[in-house]
Amino acid sequence: MPARDTGGDRLLPVQHLRSGDHAFVSYGDDEVRWEVVTAFVRLGLARGEKVLVLPCPGVPEDEVLARIDFPSRSTAAARERGQLVVTSMRAVILPDTAFTAARQMGRLYAETDRATAEGYAGLRAFIDMGWVRALGADVEVMACRESGAQALFTGRPYTEICAYDRRRFDRAVLTAMERAHPRALLERLGSLRSLRAPDGTLCFVGEADAAHRTAFGRSLELALAQTAPVRRLTVDLTRLHFLSVGCAVGLLRSARCAAGHDLVEVRCDRGQHRLLRRLGAGTVPRLALTEVVRAW
Repeated sequence: MPARDTGGDRLLPVQHLRSGDHAFVSYGDDEVRWEVVTAFVRLGLARGEKVLVLPCPGVPEDEVLARIDFPSRSTAAARERGQLVVTSMRAVILPDTAFTAARQMGRLYAETDRATAEGYAGLRAFIDMGWVRALGADVEVMACRESGAQALFTGRPYTEICAYDRRRFDRAVLTAMERAHPRALLERLGSLRSLRAPDGTLCFVGEADAAHRTAFGRSLELALAQTAPVRRLTVDLTRLHFLSVGCAVGLLRSARCAAGHDLVEVRCDRGQHRLLRRLGAGTVPRLALTEVVRAW
């Protein structure tokens, strides 16, 4: 019987965000910052959601739209029908001129209800936190909003990314803000991270494609060496947005060669499960596949 994803894992690729998620992402490069917002916008439009983009103050709207549209003008129709809106924190808090968490949250709550009344599946917002300095807002007030915004998300079709420029905020603030968000995102599309959970599970996050095949294999080898005393390793693939055939074959080869282990369990989604079975997972001794069903 498939296991059910409890949603307790914080680090995700942007493609795995779902309704009700509140996520942190940081960037330190003016080019890189457009990757996550572009994917976030396009996925929201494809899912029938209304999308708000609040870019860093000082970035012209024409540049925002050009970045989101590249390499085609696929978002033009969404702008014309009002599904995609580029706005600002000043506009969100109007008629107030000074930021208050209550005003901002109240407006976003109302905008979510408005989006659903207009027939959209929900609302998602990308908020570049450069507005904090531009409006002269108190960092402590902003921090309280980030950690106390549950009413916006719980049981409601609202999704939000808060993007922090590492050149504008000191490390202590960034650390605190990342902890205040239930979710954290990979900074770049196409990247791969490997993590060890407290229980020793090896977790892969992002995209295990041809470019990361070597790193993927090395992480498996290291994890197998470290778990040799207990003779068991769990590998979690459920936070991968993409699993290549090459990496999947490497995983099966590693499991086949893990003679010192009694069990190698692989937690995977339905597509990954199908791929691994077709590549011969059923013929690998000590390998067990556990299909995980996402709650979305």
